[in-house]
Amino acid sequence: MKILVIEPEKAPYEKEIGDDIHDMQAIVGGCIEPIYFEPKQDALVWCNDEFLLNGSQPNRIVGNVLVHGTFFVSGNYMNEYGEWDSCSLTDEQIEKYSEIFETPVIVFEQAEELTEDFEEAEEPKFTMS
Repeated sequence: MKILVIEPEKAPYEKEIGDDIHDMQAIVGGCIEPIYFEPKQDALVWCNDEFLLNGSQPNRIVGNVLVHGTFFVSGNYMNEYGEWDSCSLTDEQIEKYSEIFETPVIVFEQAEELTEDFEEAEEPKFTMS
């Protein structure tokens, strides 16, 4: 199955994997969870379902979700049993999602330094006149 892998702070890249759950989990580093972000539902994002709990680095915004850690995009189709199933992305989808997910989220480390400076500052003295 041809997918698009998106790692934090890296450009998206194409990868070929088997279409079983273990190969999919290996990409995200744990249990997977789908994010439906396309109105036509012809593609899905798969992420680690514990990305908020496992300390993963912020990566990209998918729909209205800030996804942490590595995720990937796969195709999505209705199989012969009437169930949605993952499939390879087309070349057009690879190009489209590479552009959509090109820019990583920028994390400002300065906020932490500002907090430390604030904690070390002397408390203001209030007087009643």
